[in-house]
This record gives sequence, structure tokens and C-alpha cells, in this order.
Amino acid sequence: MIQPPKPPARPDKVSLWRYFRLFRKDILSAQPARLYRAWMAEFRTPFFRSYMCNQPALVDLVLRERPDDFPKSNRVREGLTPLLGNSVFVTNGEVWKRQRRIIDPAFEGGRLREVFPAMAQAGQAAVDRLAPLADDTPREIEAETSHAAADVIFRTLFSIPIEHQVAAQVFNEFREHQRAQPVVNLGALLPLPRWFPRLHSRRTRQTARTIRRLITQLTQDRARAIRLGQAPDDLATKIMTTTDPQTGETFAPDEMVDQVAIFFLAGHETSASALAWALYLLALYPDWQDRLAQEAQLLAAEPDFSDVAKLRISRDVFRETLRLYPPVPMMVREAACPETLRARAVPKGSQIVLSPWHLHRHERLWERPDDFDPGRFQTENGKACLREAFIPFSAGQRVCTGAGFAMIEGPLLLSLLVRAYRFTPVAERPAMPVAHLTVRGADGIWLKITKR
Repeated sequence: MIQPPKPPARPDKVSLWRYFRLFRKDILSAQPARLYRAWMAEFRTPFFRSYMCNQPALVDLVLRERPDDFPKSNRVREGLTPLLGNSVFVTNGEVWKRQRRIIDPAFEGGRLREVFPAMAQAGQAAVDRLAPLADDTPREIEAETSHAAADVIFRTLFSIPIEHQVAAQVFNEFREHQRAQPVVNLGALLPLPRWFPRLHSRRTRQTARTIRRLITQLTQDRARAIRLGQAPDDLATKIMTTTDPQTGETFAPDEMVDQVAIFFLAGHETSASALAWALYLLALYPDWQDRLAQEAQLLAAEPDFSDVAKLRISRDVFRETLRLYPPVPMMVREAACPETLRARAVPKGSQIVLSPWHLHRHERLWERPDDFDPGRFQTENGKACLREAFIPFSAGQRVCTGAGFAMIEGPLLLSLLVRAYRFTPVAERPAMPVAHLTVRGADGIWLKITKR
């Protein structure tokens, strides 16, 4: 039976230099195989201690029970600061709580219903763009899913399609930023003092400046439209006009640029990764693809928000994709005070690593963890693990604010694409996951597309 691709694990013991080299190349294959069975593992270097926690009780402790005692590690921001500034993705404490109080109302259920038409239009646009490519020629599908996900973000956030001049520029610059941005910045591995210059490449800094300049243009235009009473009722307008219930303040212009940058990074990059892997898995398992295509016939020609409830197979396929290929494979927290985890002393300042990649494939939790089986979520084991060992969007108070958005967008776009086209693998170009900003194909994800 074909199994979904999984990167090879490194030898259990390697030199520190070898580990750093592996880590900078690909976070996933730098880890030993024992992590797929371990409840907790400790890694020591001359610069920091790191503890990977896979036991559900430990994950709950860090994310749900005592999240303020395990803030996001400052190492997370090292490689992202040029683009994200002080966005909600990298902040902690009262700054983060204030940001979430302003952002969260835009992503409540009622608001998602309002932006659904824009999401559906982006999905149909993606179907139309693939039409000239559906000639049974190998195509790199990540480029297409990136285009589709970016279109969703621009239509729902700013009411403009990806073809809009500024939107297209942001999208193109972001692709350049991805190529220039290393997997891990040196500051994430070494305890550099605050005054020490961060070693971002010239191209990384340049693309980040360009993206932020373009986003600034979009937010300034929107602020002007809001003042004139001419702004569309989309996510950007909602966020920019929402006041913090505790202070009565809205986001300052620079703060809004930071937030839009993370919306684009998280909402575009993660969705593109998940959608590409979902299409690849469906190509590997054509029986599931046929079942999903049949279900997709239930969608109206112009889908309505109520149609999403009909997409049960698509939802489970998307969930299984997020299990096998979580877009963000690891999350890093920091122990704010000395801790004892599984009878082991954990010093203050230690890095606490939560790995959806390993948790979702944990051999002591999931039945047949490396198999692709969307039907598992209808079993007792699948339902239990969905509650206890499934965190593609994190969990607790720091759960991704766009989780509900993603679980509508993913199944919808997947259904629209598979209803229109058949996807088949390219035998000579198998995909292999690596962790860059998200989990992507080492050499892309190649598929053949034909019309149904």
C-alpha cells in the first residue's frame, strides 16, 4: 500500500555542528525517529535547553491550562521581524491580549458568513485559472495553490482580487521573500544579545520593506475610505474600526501594517501548503478523490455558506491533510519560571517545543499514524485524537484566530477544484516534505491535471 511521503529521520546521535546544519536545511529530517514515540525529549546545547512535549497532558498544560507561564519564545521572531514587525504572531503578554481583543471579532462565525461570497469567488477564479493547464502535462501545483490562497486573502481582507496591481505586487514580492528567507535565522539558534545585529540577507530585508510599503498603501487607502464612509464591509474595515473594549483605542497605522503582514503570511502561506498537500494526497488515493468529486456535486453553481455543511468528505480529507502535513510543524514556547515536567527539572528560559508534526503521527496515540485515511475521524480513536492530539492551529488562548476561516476555505476550494478537474501524480517527481516557512515540497509538488 502506498504511504504518504515522510522525510527520513536523522541518526539518534549526531554532533552539534551536524545537527545545526541539518536544522538549517530542514527542521523535520533533523529530528530522530524516537520522537514519534516519546512523550517528552530533552535536547541540550551550549546555548540553550530544549524540551519537546508530545504527551497530550503536557500540551494541554502549555497551551490551555497555563499559557501565560509559557509565552512564545523570542527565538520565534528572529527570522520574521523584518516582515512581521510586532504582529500578533510574535507578541506576548498584554500587548498580545490587546491585539487579539481587536482582531478576534472580525473572525467570528457571523463575519465568516459575510465574507464567504468573496471566498467562493476566489475559488471559482482558481478553477478558471487551471483550465488552460488541464492538459495532462506535469504542473507544479504549489504555485497554483499559493495564487488561490493569496486571492482569498485579498478578496476577503481588502475586497480586491489578486489581479489588482498592488495585490499582485505583494504576492510576487512575497514569493521572492520566501526564496530569500532561510529556514532558521542564526538568532533562533544562538543567544544573541539585543544589540547584536540580526544577520538577515540584503534580499530578505529588501523584499520585506517592499511588502510592508505596499501593505501600508492598502491600509492608508482603506483608512481614507473609512473616513469618507465609502469603505466596503470586509475584514480590513472590521479590524480597523474595532476598538479595544478595555482602552477604546483602535490599531495605529503601523500596527495595522504588522497585522496585515501576518494575515497574509498565516492566511496565505498555511492555506497554500495545506491545499497543495491535499491535492497530492487525493492524486495518490484516487478512490478518495472520486468520492470527494461526487460529494462536490452537491455544491450550487454559486456556492452558499450553508453548502459548507454538505462537504463532510472534503472536511475529513482536509483534516487528514492537516494531520499528516500540518503547515506549521513546530511551535516554540519558553518556560517563564522553573518547571517540573514528567519529574524532570526544566530551568527557567528553556525552550518548550510543541510539534504538531510529531504529535499528529505519534505511534502511541494514533492508529496507523503514517497512513492516509480520512475515514479515521469517524472512529473512536480518530475522535479521541481529534480532541487530544490534533493542533494544526495551536490551541487554548493562542489558537489561530483564522482557524474557522481555514476550515471553510480549505474544504470549499478543494471541492471546487476536484469537481472540475482530476489530479494524478507524476511518477518521476514524487513529493517529499520539508519545513521552510511552512511544510512544502522539497522540489515542489507536481501533478497532472485533466478536466472531468
